[in-house]
Amino acid sequence: MPSLTLIIITLNEAANIEACLRSASFADEIIVLDSGSNDGTPDLARAMGALVHSTTDWPGFGPQKNKVLALATGEWIFSLDADERITPELRDEIVSIISENSSRNIFSVPRLSSYCGQYMMHSGWNPDYVVRLFRRGTAKFSDDLVHERLLTQEMVVKLKFPLLHLSFPDFESVLEKVNRYSTAGAKTMAKNGKSTSLSGAIGHGVWAFFRTYILRRGFLDGQLGLALAISNAEGTYYRYAKRWLALRQEVMKNEVKK
Repeated sequence: MPSLTLIIITLNEAANIEACLRSASFADEIIVLDSGSNDGTPDLARAMGALVHSTTDWPGFGPQKNKVLALATGEWIFSLDADERITPELRDEIVSIISENSSRNIFSVPRLSSYCGQYMMHSGWNPDYVVRLFRRGTAKFSDDLVHERLLTQEMVVKLKFPLLHLSFPDFESVLEKVNRYSTAGAKTMAKNGKSTSLSGAIGHGVWAFFRTYILRRGFLDGQLGLALAISNAEGTYYRYAKRWLALRQEVMKNEVKK
């Protein structure tokens, strides 16, 4: 049967890495690229049988995933995040595809994500298909600093069984990710030459709430659906506000130089 390599990037994922890799133990090869964890993540990953490589460089999610992809030797690749779990049903589906030596090369999986302990069935989170299984050499990751995606010229086939995503276990993790991702998003805006204003930041935040809670029926997810819509609004607002403040500071510096 063709071999399968599971790839993952980590930074301080001691709380997740063992359960994550346990769900992927059927892979022929597991490669972890760690970005300087200080919580024992590399040792825990090695104890689970992973080949661990370490780096202190952080070029962003997309470039980092391309780095770990380059280390893979299997014919097939599955990309997994530390806060994700492969269900037994998805495992069997993956093994079946590989053992049958499918003529298709790229597969997406439905991802079921949780927010503060509740799996969100609406709010734009379900169905959430992500491309994760592919034959080596047929896809690569985008260079996005955050919200990277797999790029391919081939047709993507949807798998049936879900990948579990334990994305936000509590509000502390919500706040941490809102801050980290909005900073990365603002940097991406700067890289792409995009500008904004304070009113633009407010408008984008309001639209993010409306889209999540109303258009994507977040209200059907109950109280946590409302909390998620607020989180999305905050993250969007902060991303644009950070870009606006950076532009404002550039203008002020230029005025001082005159």
